[in-house]
Amino acid sequence: MPRHAREELIRRLRRNERAFRAEDVQVVERPMLRRAVGASALGNCMEWFDFGVYSYLAATIGKVFFPGASPAAQLVSSFATFAAAFVVRPLGGLVFGPLGDRIGRQKVLATTMIMMSAGTFAIGLIPGYATIGIAAPVLLLLARMVQGFSTGGEYGGATTFVAEYAPDRRRGFLSSWLDFGTFVGYALGSALVTVLNLALSDAEMLSWGWRIPFLVAGPLGVIGLYIRLRLEESPAFQQQLDEHERELAQKSAGREIKSIVRNQWRPLLICMGLVLLYNVTNYMVTGYLPTYLTETLHRSSSSADALVLLGMLWIVLLITFLGRLSDRVGRRPVYAVAAAAMIALAVPSFLLIKADGWWPPVLGVLVLATLLACFAAPSAATLPALFPTAVRYAAMGIGFNVAVSAFGGTTPLFTEALVNITGDDLMPAYYLMVAGAIGLLTVKFLPESAQSPLSGSRPMVGSKEEQRELVRLSDELYALARTGPSAKD
Repeated sequence: MPRHAREELIRRLRRNERAFRAEDVQVVERPMLRRAVGASALGNCMEWFDFGVYSYLAATIGKVFFPGASPAAQLVSSFATFAAAFVVRPLGGLVFGPLGDRIGRQKVLATTMIMMSAGTFAIGLIPGYATIGIAAPVLLLLARMVQGFSTGGEYGGATTFVAEYAPDRRRGFLSSWLDFGTFVGYALGSALVTVLNLALSDAEMLSWGWRIPFLVAGPLGVIGLYIRLRLEESPAFQQQLDEHERELAQKSAGREIKSIVRNQWRPLLICMGLVLLYNVTNYMVTGYLPTYLTETLHRSSSSADALVLLGMLWIVLLITFLGRLSDRVGRRPVYAVAAAAMIALAVPSFLLIKADGWWPPVLGVLVLATLLACFAAPSAATLPALFPTAVRYAAMGIGFNVAVSAFGGTTPLFTEALVNITGDDLMPAYYLMVAGAIGLLTVKFLPESAQSPLSGSRPMVGSKEEQRELVRLSDELYALARTGPSAKD
């Protein structure tokens, strides 16, 4: 057990004034754990299936819904509609977050799944500008806002749900499957668009082919909803529903949010810094890079699609190994090394992407994908651990969504605008360097949470054997706690 985890355990034993008994340690049933991880990952998969589709079809969507504009203006308009969903995302977090802390994570996650799949499916049904005029981009904007509102409750709830189910020793590994679902969804969406681009002519894609990926979201949403409705509430949420917490839950949402901001401002700022680091990189690679390759570097759409898809598949291969690594060496070292590498390697990566031939761009994309995997892998375990159980969902809804809306979802729009204004095609690299510097500063204040129980939750283990082992260890540490001020190696 790492030193910080031992010290946290001793602090808990001091507060309890006794060693742990078997009933003080929660054993997670493996079938429920697998269902919780799988259902949460599926929601993320659905969300990012849409983002992959939208990113790869940005130029086509610009032509369908903004046909009178120049190609550059079409792209900016398409990315502006993409970014508009992030304007309402914090509102979704403010509604669904406190609701998830009051009525439960499972009910809210089922609701967000319905809304997300409905919004995506609706995009595939909207007539183009040539058919209904200005109503077309308006309806597209409304559908994107429904998606954004639902997503405001999705990621914070999913990370909270998985983190509260995962045994302490394996929280990084198990939570990393959530973002595994993210990149599988993106890869599936981008792969589907790539296949359609190869199978259909440009005219067919513009006429009806672009709708197919969005319409696929309907059946996927029904499957995801069925799985989520079969879930039970997380052990941590069930534990905190005592009389005091029920009384807290009756407070108005407005007062609760003000209380969270006032009492949790420090972890909220840490959360926002880490989310900025992760999501600026994420949306740069997944949201902007396909368009950068085709519109700025003038590569063929098939080669651009293949490059980014290769990066997504590389992340899928890496991410759970990096999650397991964060359980062993800690979350802070993984973030810190990757943030420093981002500052050093952003410009070289984009110089490689700009180079002629195949192998330099492949290497550049793989470097960015590796850094993105390092930020993604520990996030779903790190962010929920910043907050206590009673306000975890709501605090995640505030910190995560404000940061994503302000810095993540706007990355494609701002980067495209900066490239057009300055004419400097290395602007994306400079943008990433700034994000890396902010992330490195944030890590300095991040408390280490690997292998430690969540705040407000009992220690979580994966088997009866681990339960007995932890009870034995607590006997030893409680004796040590009565004789010394801190844990010793």
